[in-house]
Amino acid sequence: MKILFLAPYPPGQAPSQRFRFEQYFLLLKKHTIEYSFQSFLDEKTWQILYLNGNTLKKVLGIAKGFMRRTILLFSLSKYDEVFIHREVTPIGPPIFEWIIAKLFKKEIIFDFDDAIWLPNTSKENVIVSVLKWHSKTESICKWSKTISVGNPYLAQYAGQFSSNVVVNPTTIDTEHLHVPVGINNKIPVIGWTGTHSTGKYLASIISALNEVSKTQSFKFLYVSNKTPDFEIPNLEFVKWMKESEIDQLNHIDIGIMPLEDDQWSEGKCGFKALQYMALEIPALVSPVGVNSTIVDDGVNGYHCKSEADWVVRLTELIENPEWRRKMGAEGRKKVIAQYSVKSNSENFLKIVKG
Repeated sequence: MKILFLAPYPPGQAPSQRFRFEQYFLLLKKHTIEYSFQSFLDEKTWQILYLNGNTLKKVLGIAKGFMRRTILLFSLSKYDEVFIHREVTPIGPPIFEWIIAKLFKKEIIFDFDDAIWLPNTSKENVIVSVLKWHSKTESICKWSKTISVGNPYLAQYAGQFSSNVVVNPTTIDTEHLHVPVGINNKIPVIGWTGTHSTGKYLASIISALNEVSKTQSFKFLYVSNKTPDFEIPNLEFVKWMKESEIDQLNHIDIGIMPLEDDQWSEGKCGFKALQYMALEIPALVSPVGVNSTIVDDGVNGYHCKSEADWVVRLTELIENPEWRRKMGAEGRKKVIAQYSVKSNSENFLKIVKG
């Protein structure tokens, strides 16, 4: 069996790719399944994608992506299946998907971990947002042999168009990557990690952090690709780098994941919470979508519905290091049992083997 993986970004860069299928490549080799990978964007375009300006370079990078996809069609016959993560091209109608499914008659595995049928494009890419073809998600679902989704909410959507939908959670490599080291901070560290586009969710708890800072000493570690454009109490910004990602996260004592209660957030797969928990860090989350399932309130973290909840729970965990450690240990146990590469390997193999 030979599988072609098509994804938006270069390998090893985007979390959705790394933790949904790239980390299973070794597993495929062990089962003598051959695979090839092609990204739409090259490394140079990826590096400038979320920077302001660079419009011409972005346009040229996207044009090169279309060229690579077109050339690839001439070698499509040698593959048994095509695994499409999110979409074949970031803009325009699903022409390539139609060609793959209808002209080449290839079996498609369609994988997504966000509510990608809804508009949600960052301000840095306004041009792209105009050209997005969100309705193509429905079409690709209809043309796919198997649909792999990150949570039950996404499965409910995909189930409207296909009878073969599999919940394939975003998973953590708890054996080789997310390994806790037990750093003892003199001052407790509240932490958040993510791309700048998700940093907006922190705005909802700034007042809670300000309130906590009146009575508690803490640092706020913000790990991202860009500095925040709003003020956070006791902020320490660290630029995200793949090579130092786990070391950065291991410096966090309390991990937070606030969200808005909307359809887009319902489609999220709780990746931040899973990272915290895998490293024995208690997770404080907005109980929206799958967050309510991943985090067991009062066991491995807390559900924070209001500003008062954030103030009370943050204060409690800052003041009680032993309770933090106990909750963190429970969180890692759950990730290993339900959201790890090891626990999900058979599920992933069934998806690709059909």
